[in-house]
Amino acid sequence: MPHSIESKQAQVRFYFDFLSPYAYLAHHHLVDLSASHGWHIDYCSIDLGRAKKAIGNVGPANRDMPVKLTYLKKDLYRWAALYGVALAFPPNYNSSRLNVGLYYGRCQGREADYVRTAFGLVWGHGKAPDDPQTLETVARQMQWDPDDFARFTQSESGLQAYNDSTEEAVARQVFGVPTMVVGAEMWWGNDRLFFLEKYLNQETQK
Repeated sequence: MPHSIESKQAQVRFYFDFLSPYAYLAHHHLVDLSASHGWHIDYCSIDLGRAKKAIGNVGPANRDMPVKLTYLKKDLYRWAALYGVALAFPPNYNSSRLNVGLYYGRCQGREADYVRTAFGLVWGHGKAPDDPQTLETVARQMQWDPDDFARFTQSESGLQAYNDSTEEAVARQVFGVPTMVVGAEMWWGNDRLFFLEKYLNQETQK
């Protein structure tokens, strides 16, 4: 009997938070890989802070450690050059409203466009993720009503969907972003995408 991944499109669950530059980079390459291999990406925005706290990771953020941050910036620019994408640091990392926006009703079926648009503004152009102008620009590029979209990002239903996604990720033991999941297998980090590709290539040959 053919293997299950042969008989249907490979489903890659992609956990991310718009505050993460590595998730931005991973998303760019993951989209290229999915186009080449016919994978389906299931987008899941989560609260990275909560996921980290769930496993006891309560130490300082990378941006609060100057020596490490200096190295990471060089590393990020190297990856951006490798992928051929722009990289610009935003003035803050308050990503919750953009994260909630993934669950806006009119986004369903258009998640890929939304994630590309929002990541492009925040990490491609260095726009603050919580700036009302950023939210308006995302909405207009998606051809949505900006006021309705902005209201949703602070609504009870939006926050509940975001909370549910974060709790689901924690239950799966997702502790950082970007994380990619296929079935019971998980890979964390932009630099682990080649493992994902190798795994799915092997699975489709069984």
